[in-house]
Amino acid sequence: MSQMPQPRRRNPEDDEVLGKAYDPRIVARTWKYVRPYRVHMLWATVLMICIASANLAGPYLIKLAIDVAIASGNIPMLTLIAFAYILSALVSWACTYGQTYIMSWVGQSVLYTMRRELFVHLQRLSFSYYDNMEAGRIMSRMTGDVSALNDFLTSGVVAIASGVFVLIGIVVIMLSMNLRLALLTLTVVPLIALVTHLYRSRARELYREVRRQNSIVTGYLAENIAGVRVVQAFARERENLRRFDQVNRENLRRLLKAAAFSSGFNPVLTFMSTIAVVLIIWYGGQKVLQGTLTIGSLYAFIAYVGRFFEPINDLSQRYNSMQAAMAGGERVFELLDTPVAIQDKPGAYELPPIKGRVVFDNVVFEYIPGRPVLKGISLRAEPGEVVALVGHTGAGKSSIINILLRFYDIKSGAITIDGHDIRDVTTASLRRQVGLVLQEPFLFSGTIRDNIRYGKLDATDEEIIAAAKAVSLHEFIESLPFGYDTEVQERGSTLSQGQRQLLSFARALIADPRILILDEATSSVDTATEKLIQSALEVLMRGRTSFVIAHRLSTIKAADQIIVLRQGEIIERGTHAELLAREGYYFGLYSMQFRYQELGLAHNVFGGDDETVEPVALPGHPGALGARGAPPPAQATRG
Repeated sequence: MSQMPQPRRRNPEDDEVLGKAYDPRIVARTWKYVRPYRVHMLWATVLMICIASANLAGPYLIKLAIDVAIASGNIPMLTLIAFAYILSALVSWACTYGQTYIMSWVGQSVLYTMRRELFVHLQRLSFSYYDNMEAGRIMSRMTGDVSALNDFLTSGVVAIASGVFVLIGIVVIMLSMNLRLALLTLTVVPLIALVTHLYRSRARELYREVRRQNSIVTGYLAENIAGVRVVQAFARERENLRRFDQVNRENLRRLLKAAAFSSGFNPVLTFMSTIAVVLIIWYGGQKVLQGTLTIGSLYAFIAYVGRFFEPINDLSQRYNSMQAAMAGGERVFELLDTPVAIQDKPGAYELPPIKGRVVFDNVVFEYIPGRPVLKGISLRAEPGEVVALVGHTGAGKSSIINILLRFYDIKSGAITIDGHDIRDVTTASLRRQVGLVLQEPFLFSGTIRDNIRYGKLDATDEEIIAAAKAVSLHEFIESLPFGYDTEVQERGSTLSQGQRQLLSFARALIADPRILILDEATSSVDTATEKLIQSALEVLMRGRTSFVIAHRLSTIKAADQIIVLRQGEIIERGTHAELLAREGYYFGLYSMQFRYQELGLAHNVFGGDDETVEPVALPGHPGALGARGAPPPAQATRG
């Protein structure tokens, strides 16, 4: 594999809730997604006002019942007030139902649109972005951050607006009923504001620690799930459990600490509301005795004070959710604003059907500026030729594949296909005519049929079967309980390495690319599967210009060209026989491979994973044996 960019060190604060409680830039951008549903938002606002008004009407209706109906013995009025109270409760219930449904509908619609836009953008982002961004953090954007915005839209916005409306309504009603009593009641508000501010500041720090420790627990858990085979192979279960207990216990400690602090906030508010009620009873009771305040008004004051603290408590809780939404929105829009490094330039045209002539002209490429990994690469592949790329790890083999598919752009030089510079054509039309088969084939969820037709959605069943037969996979598929409709588990975990590789061959074959890029399979497989893979390779490469990161000697020997790479430069090129005759760098690689075979070791010096390859005699190795233990035939080095 070639030198890849170093991953960026993850800042543990990156995914913390560090945003402002209110960021007008985030709100403005979020409004773009809400704007199509502004009529629904208007209806939700109207319903919110109706809910608040109905709730505010309750204590005032009871005041009228006590001071007017009961005091005067007016039964019809008392009955009317009772019906009005029931009606206000029904209005509150109906409006709450309607508002909840509307806001949920709007929130889920925004969630759908935003996630769809993120998905489209993620598929367009260049490999350079994924080189520096962990998959878990990307998933966090798609799920946690978008959900935080959605929660704020569906419940937070209306709840905050409703709380503010109710607070203002209660203050106005109390001031209109009795100015002095209202002002006495509001004396506790500054104290409430101070307590809320202190709680909010400390709670933010405590829950930030909880989130940070929780991310450590999640990361350790994910690492052990991903590496469960290694864990069990080295019998590390007990030690890993001990370490997990440490981080998990620390997470529990911080959670309990945060919970202990938060648990005191509601009782403090309750105590303050009690003080306000006591002040009302003490001062208001005197006014009732003096005849300057009615009993109904006193009851209404007590009821309104009880309701006054509910939105205050709710608003203090909404602060954290609003802050999370702002921080989540900032990260979501940061992702959406990430530029696509590989884009079609203005005037890019569709690559016409090609024959497969590929030319690299003095190509220089670097992942990190100032650190080239390919230095002046020049090569030419004629239609139908097989070009083998060999060299130690880091020589630049995978980089040649990456830039040919234009996963990255080169720094200088040119790559042309049939005379078309790949930077002048659309990337989609380029990649439609270039097939890629990876060393570790990636299978997607779905059926075997779906995976074979992945690169050609309109492929018929006959084409799918023909492709499977061509790579000797048809009989195996037919032996499965559901044949081609058998579900492939995650990454094809129920299939063997050889079966997954053959399936990827069929997928590439049915797409019928004119240029094939092949990171040849090298995992240890049984002899029968080895022969099937080799036969499938021959079918797959037939008539196509093929670039092969070659691991098998049989593939290398059959190549029309062997490109020998070292530290990003081509140091040798030619056929297998020509390179051996020079007794240069390639000869050394080949001799080393042979020595490993003499010792019975599975090792690959041609740049791939370890594998067992057929022994071939070299001059100067009289002790070498052929495949059946007999002395090697003469001229074996000519392959």
